[in-house]
Amino acid sequence: MKKIVLLIVTVIMGLSANAQQSGFTAGVHTGLPVGDYKFGFSVNFGLDIAYLWSVSDSFSLGVTTGYTHYVGKDVNNSYYGSSYRFDDGGFVPVAVSYRVAITDFLFAGTDLGYARYILEGGGGGFYFQPKLGYSMEKIDVFASYKGIVSNGTNLATIGVGAAYKF
Repeated sequence: MKKIVLLIVTVIMGLSANAQQSGFTAGVHTGLPVGDYKFGFSVNFGLDIAYLWSVSDSFSLGVTTGYTHYVGKDVNNSYYGSSYRFDDGGFVPVAVSYRVAITDFLFAGTDLGYARYILEGGGGGFYFQPKLGYSMEKIDVFASYKGIVSNGTNLATIGVGAAYKF
């Protein structure tokens, strides 16, 4: 975990050095798990960093990474008469990100890439996160659906987030 935090801080410091007219953002997100593992996790939260280059007045393209954490919960199994504790899960996504301005304030976008499971066991899967948001001068707020697909299962979250623009 210390290595991840150090990596994220290093990337933020490196990118912010060139952020005078950039699309560098850093933010937070939270959400509720849905999909195949909704019974095993209670909440999702994490940190996001991204750098977007303006391709045109209404289209930006870039890269994003961060850390997303899923909090495990106890699941009662009435069939077997026992309970099971899902372990917490942590992922580091690395993705291409694009954004389209719908109006001066509204935007839509998607992150597409790979999310690496960083806790015990390794692995990972295809990562996608479509977003719809509202952009202000220094802050973006958004709603999203995030999915990590591996071996035919989808760890998904419906959530909200906010990002500070440097």
